[in-house]
Amino acid sequence: MKKIDMSSIWKKEDWWACWVGFFILFLTFLGVVKGLGAFPSVKRWTDAPFAAFTGDILVGYLIMFIGLTIIYLIAISIIGESVRTYVPAFLIVFFIAIVAFWIANQKTLAYYGLAYPFWALIIGLIISNTVGVPKWMKVGVRTELYIKTGLVILGADILFGKILVLGPYGLVIAWVVTPIVLYFMYLYGVKTLKMEKELVVPIAAATSVCGVSAAIAAGAACKAKPVYITIAVGTTLIFTVLMMVVMPFIAKATGMSQLVAGAWLGGTIDSTGAVVAAGEMVGPTAMKAAATIKMIQNVLIGIIAFFIALIWVTRIERDPTAEKPSPWEIWFRTPKFIIGFVIASLVFSFLLTPIYGDAKVSEWLGRKGGVLPLRDILFCLAFVCIGLDSNYRELGKYLKGGKPFNLYWVGQLFNIFLTLLVCWLLLGGVLFAIPKF
Repeated sequence: MKKIDMSSIWKKEDWWACWVGFFILFLTFLGVVKGLGAFPSVKRWTDAPFAAFTGDILVGYLIMFIGLTIIYLIAISIIGESVRTYVPAFLIVFFIAIVAFWIANQKTLAYYGLAYPFWALIIGLIISNTVGVPKWMKVGVRTELYIKTGLVILGADILFGKILVLGPYGLVIAWVVTPIVLYFMYLYGVKTLKMEKELVVPIAAATSVCGVSAAIAAGAACKAKPVYITIAVGTTLIFTVLMMVVMPFIAKATGMSQLVAGAWLGGTIDSTGAVVAAGEMVGPTAMKAAATIKMIQNVLIGIIAFFIALIWVTRIERDPTAEKPSPWEIWFRTPKFIIGFVIASLVFSFLLTPIYGDAKVSEWLGRKGGVLPLRDILFCLAFVCIGLDSNYRELGKYLKGGKPFNLYWVGQLFNIFLTLLVCWLLLGGVLFAIPKF
């Protein structure tokens, strides 16, 4: 049985997302955020670009940059990675994020719903697929760390009562649809496409559960070759970007409710960061619903990895000398930022809100004097990094032969339509009253 490594609490990025998120929320509770003059937000502008910024906004962004730089320098150095080039690398990523906010706040572009996630992603993609991202910048391109920190903070804003309201529906959307899609893709890949089981499993897990994390966990569980996990990760990275841009436009063009749209996005788009970005493009309710569904779905990563390992040991490999996986594998493979998300939601739902009231909690979490602008910048940093990490010229070579592409899109289309049907039936007022989320 694998032992619990207590050093992971301070040496793993997942845990540091929790610690940084909790620290920021604690500073907000103490009033430090408001005392600094509030986190800044770029102003709306029409034909005078520099009208988007004031001296206070620029000072606010400088304080934000310095604070985040110090926190993440500490985190990365304790994790054990080199921080020599982190400051200039993070400065570039931060600057691109501010540019994305600036473009998104142009009045006409904002009217058409082209929000900051779209521009952050586009700028990152342009850089990655033209001049490229130098190696020294890689230390600052940390999609998972930024998005997970933002999601822990988001947990405070998704009060547990709302999770419970969406809970029964969310469990069906995330815990019933997901295994169906996973099994469908497994059968299609192995029986129809005649692909190796160890290649099918990580692609199917990435598509049905949660992108990169699920691909790695499932690939490790079935002892897939490293190149197979790379193929799964490359495939999902290529098309996640496409889905996060196209699906919100479909949702808005068809007049889909934000609740249904958010649940649909959360249940189908592979990456947690892309889910939040896509939901943000539709609206605030869609973003929260998407994040909630994805949180519920992410819990399956550990459970599915455990059962894959169990099936491989007892049926596929049939090695009587192999050690059966322990139920602790569920804990080892569950993303720890989910724990931070839930803790933040519990504390704000059942401790701070009853004591201080809705108005005060809303002030802490809001845009004026609250933590919302900082959460937005963390999400934007992640979207920039998604773009910077997506080099289609390098990833395209993994689709040679067509079978991984075929498996992904047949499975993803099945996932998209099945999830949409279930979301519409459960949250569209067809079978049940529409929950007040």
